[in-house]
Amino acid sequence: MKSVMKSIQQRRAHNRACTELNRLSDRELADLGIYRADIPSIVSGNRFLD
Repeated sequence: MKSVMKSIQQRRAHNRACTELNRLSDRELADLGIYRADIPSIVSGNRFLD
C-alpha cells in the first residue's frame, strides 16, 4: 500500500511542477533555457539543463 501512496504522491508532485512551469511565459522559460515542449522530461529528470 505504501508504494501505491508513494506513486500517487510522486505523480502529484510531477503534475504540480509541470503546472508551475507551464504558468511561466515563453520569455521567462527562455530566460531559464527551457522550451515549453521539454517541461515534462525536465520535471521527470529525463533531460538535464545545459
